Amino acid sequence: MNPIIGVLFHWLGGLAAGSFYVPFRGVKRWSWETAWLVAGVFSWIIAPWTFALINTKDVVAVLSETPAETWFYTYFFGAMWGLGGLTFGLTMRYLGMSLGMAVALGYCTVFGTLIPPIFKGEFHTKLIEPVSGRWVLAGLLVCVVGIVINALAGKTKEAEMSAEQKKTTVKEFNFKKGILVATFSGIMSACFAFGLAAGDRIGEISREHGTAALWSGLPVLIVVLSGGFTSNFIWCLILNIKNRTGYEYLAAKQRHSAHEKDATVPENPTDAPAMEMTGQASHAAKGSDRRIPLLFNYLFAAAAGVTWYFQFFFYSMGETQMGDYKFSSWTLHMASIILFSSIWGLFLGEWKGASPKAKSLLFFGLGLLVLSTVVIGYGNYIGGQAGH
Repeated sequence: MNPIIGVLFHWLGGLAAGSFYVPFRGVKRWSWETAWLVAGVFSWIIAPWTFALINTKDVVAVLSETPAETWFYTYFFGAMWGLGGLTFGLTMRYLGMSLGMAVALGYCTVFGTLIPPIFKGEFHTKLIEPVSGRWVLAGLLVCVVGIVINALAGKTKEAEMSAEQKKTTVKEFNFKKGILVATFSGIMSACFAFGLAAGDRIGEISREHGTAALWSGLPVLIVVLSGGFTSNFIWCLILNIKNRTGYEYLAAKQRHSAHEKDATVPENPTDAPAMEMTGQASHAAKGSDRRIPLLFNYLFAAAAGVTWYFQFFFYSMGETQMGDYKFSSWTLHMASIILFSSIWGLFLGEWKGASPKAKSLLFFGLGLLVLSTVVIGYGNYIGGQAGH
């Protein structure tokens, strides 16, 4: 156990999560559902199996020895995480990007961190009684405040937009509907953390087969992500049929302009900051050129998918370093995602022309997110010292 190394791993995971939309910028003339599903095959199927086969022992045997109940709940929570992501676009539609992300990400952070220890009956003994637990709880609070401050920064920047720009983001504003959807989306998206907790037995079996503790979480990801793949596969297939875009996987030319509405909807609270900051893939046909660069689209989508997977590759490694407070990994994950996706936004000029007030709020919020990772890391450190 080494919480400092654990925090660094979570930061690497956040860097991957905040960066994976960048390769999507190279995808041309594919609809959102086509690009998302191709990337998903790599991120939810190919990469988990590949890295588990490389770094763990007897992965097929480990999964075959996993109790059916563990399989079910790990897979089930992965599927629920997928549903949470698929409803996140409605949060943006009814609340706008800034408020929508703050509510959904806030729910996702709090529930993903606190529900596992509450479910296991460890909340009081791990987070209230020991000093180390109170430090971890304080770090969670700082993280949530940082998320709210970042939302205020986005809201301030949004207020400076032209009337035409505002209309595209708030035309369907509905606070009551938005809060209900954001609550559902945030809690369902936190199910990823529940799935990882449910899969603890898989990691134990992997270690029993000789896998080093550092890599023992990789077989768990195979099961959780297969659940997420199921939800996303069904939804993308429905959209392929509805929008008549299924031909795009093999076609050399686009038959009609890709529908822009679906291409601009962030699909997951943990992915949304990256979507906002790094921009959208250029799915719509430009002018008369409807040629689909098929090889490059597959390469860029694969790069995006594998980069997405790396967020949880490093997450699983970081979690092994957090000792009794490994559930705090979810807070570290969320904080680092927002931190690095915001840095990408600054690098790519998304905040160019924003007022000093908006930028000050942004930097203050990012500072709080960094502080939250330090506070949580410190809580884990003194908890580990007390354990010795």
